Amino acid sequence: MTDSLPPGGAVLEAGELDARWAHAWRPEQVAERLAGARTPWCVAAGWALDLFHGAQTRPHGDLEIAVPAAAFPEVRDRFPEYVWDAVGSGRVWAGAGAEALAATHQTWLRDAATGRFLFDVFREPHEGDTWICRRDECLRLPYDAVIERTRNGIPYLAPELVLLFKAKAPRPKDEADFDGVLPLLDRVRRHRLGGWLKRVHSGHPWLAKLSV
Repeated sequence: MTDSLPPGGAVLEAGELDARWAHAWRPEQVAERLAGARTPWCVAAGWALDLFHGAQTRPHGDLEIAVPAAAFPEVRDRFPEYVWDAVGSGRVWAGAGAEALAATHQTWLRDAATGRFLFDVFREPHEGDTWICRRDECLRLPYDAVIERTRNGIPYLAPELVLLFKAKAPRPKDEADFDGVLPLLDRVRRHRLGGWLKRVHSGHPWLAKLSV
């Protein structure tokens, strides 16, 4: 991802975005299409926490997955009937050209016939089989430590990492997600999250709750 965005890009109003995301896919739909993929990938954000819970706990406005940036073409090629749009700083570049892809890390899959967005791909930094955190490039983990799986084999981002990303600017739903999943985090997970929060978001209010 580069530091500057390309010219152009459409700004979509909140109401339009909500309408176009109203038919977002569920994790199992993406997992079916990516079955057998060689690249590591995982469901991220709020859906990842629900997969960790083992049940859906709230409505979700979209679905996000994370993949190594260099492996995006493998994921892209699994959906030849759809269109990919690059997204950054509140703008959408239809068709995800090379310049827009290089300048952003989010990519929305769109049904060209309806204009509906189906899911969002985070193209994540990495070095080979090592995942690199976008919040702090010194935080590096093997993918085996980043990705967990449901009983049905759907991969999802470890909950402590999901919460680390949510901690940057927590919205009410992020606060609710934290409070909802906190009782399910064992001592090891709490210790990891606490250490990462101290490093990336020093003084974060969630630290007090983690120590209880």
